[in-house]
Amino acid sequence: MPADRLGGIRLEVLPDPGLAGGGGFGRAGNGNIVVTKIEAEIEPPGDAKVIPVELVRAEATYEQSGWPAASVLQLKGEKGKGWAIDGHDPGKREPRRIAVFPAKPVVLPENARLVVRIRQEAFDGHTIGRFRLAFSQDDPAMLGVGGSKVPEAVKEAIAVDAEKRTPQQKAELTKFYRANVDGPIRRAEMARDAATKSVESFRGSLPSAMVMKEGPEREAFVLIRGEYDKRGEKVTAALPAFLPALPEGTKPDRLALAKWLVSRDHPLTSRVWVNRMWERLFGVGLSKTSENLGSQAEYPSHPELLDWLAVEFMETGWDMKRFVKLVVTSAVYRQSATVTPEKLARDPANRLLARAPRIRLPGETVRDAALAASGLLVPTVGGPSVRPWMPDGVWDETSKYGDLRGYKPDTGAGRYRRTMYTVWKRTAAPPTMLLFDAPNRETCIVKRSRTNTPLQALALLNETTFVEAAHGLAKRMVAEGGAMPAGRIAHAFRLAIGRAPTGDELSALVRGFEADLATFTAAPERAEKYAAVGLVTKPEGVTAAEFSAYSLAANVIINLDEFVMRE
Repeated sequence: MPADRLGGIRLEVLPDPGLAGGGGFGRAGNGNIVVTKIEAEIEPPGDAKVIPVELVRAEATYEQSGWPAASVLQLKGEKGKGWAIDGHDPGKREPRRIAVFPAKPVVLPENARLVVRIRQEAFDGHTIGRFRLAFSQDDPAMLGVGGSKVPEAVKEAIAVDAEKRTPQQKAELTKFYRANVDGPIRRAEMARDAATKSVESFRGSLPSAMVMKEGPEREAFVLIRGEYDKRGEKVTAALPAFLPALPEGTKPDRLALAKWLVSRDHPLTSRVWVNRMWERLFGVGLSKTSENLGSQAEYPSHPELLDWLAVEFMETGWDMKRFVKLVVTSAVYRQSATVTPEKLARDPANRLLARAPRIRLPGETVRDAALAASGLLVPTVGGPSVRPWMPDGVWDETSKYGDLRGYKPDTGAGRYRRTMYTVWKRTAAPPTMLLFDAPNRETCIVKRSRTNTPLQALALLNETTFVEAAHGLAKRMVAEGGAMPAGRIAHAFRLAIGRAPTGDELSALVRGFEADLATFTAAPERAEKYAAVGLVTKPEGVTAAEFSAYSLAANVIINLDEFVMRE
């Protein structure tokens, strides 16, 4: 063929009086045709390799419903698919055209031959009677089934010398070029649009968060006896007169209140936080009334220390981690909790901090410490709430309409996440946490109570989570503690308590282990039953009796007073 490039191929199907129905298109009884695929390839002269033409777009002057023109671009012709034209309808017997186009013009070698294959494999007999083919050298972007897609206004503008074109003609040319010609501008715009879409998709995937902002100003009044239709004196946003005022000219909104709370002229915020953190670390705040550190509060035991800590906290950028490090590395925090007659006589309530306090850890910390010692704790940070083990049916009555009915504990990593991630519903707190004085969250609690009860010891001995922790600690004994029972138990003691056991402590634990081992050996079914509690499996090469005996030794260690107390 003499052309130097290929931009499109058009197939025209013509009706013929001699075909079915007296003017149909195809050789089938109803006069219809189905084209399943159109292919093209270029055969260069000589023995050069055949060049396939990749066709990416198809247009037709008419498509039978369910038989679109795009079907001729399918990878392989399939029965029941293709382009059809309602050839059986006598009222629709105008010539039908379909055109196919590559993405961009295909360069043709000199004296090459263009081979076009029209596959008609959908049905027997639905083949074309009369047709003609045409091709174009124009840019495929400017071609349609009817030929050139260039509007008359654009053609007129092209015909005018560039220097003589009007602003409107230039605008027409620019608009058409940017919309149809595959040039650097169009590719840049396509890249821009793709990047914009990607950014919008990413933004759409981000979780949303509720924020507070100032609403429109509204008038507010004192309501006489609380009745909404009996307005009294008009009131405006302000601070109590006995407290430091907002800076002059400041609008009294939430942002101004937040800045005021942490300003150097308002040291109460820092004093409250410092006192509560001291209470968390020492059991009692420098002022006992941490829940009400106001004019009715107990006078601080160390007023100068409270003042200094509050100022230090503010001047170091309200850095909580730095403050905690400052306190826990101090001599007063690291002193022994041992009580001597002299210290007891001078400071019976330990308000002067003559010794380190002995306080029971919060329930959440006790559970986390047990899981950490056992090697089960999953330290992953963040994420949705998890569902550790809970007693069967514990919330079925109290959560009639919630999603806690039929509670199913996690069996994967969520089972051993930190307690702070445990699913928690008001009036339906985890039972073990309630035993350790966790609030039920029906009301805001500033200061928790702290008790020591037999139920806490029973939970540490029998609750499934702590039995699983004992199993995990037993596995660490076997894997890390050497070959002898005494060495294994001493290793578990160090993991849980943070020190080596004394001779008497180790002797008592070893004797208990030996007695438990004898009991489980004599009653293997009891060993199997205890070893099967929870999801922690018995290590290889250890009998159920031995594993259960080590688990009981670990259970005793986890239940020691020294494990649940801060000393």
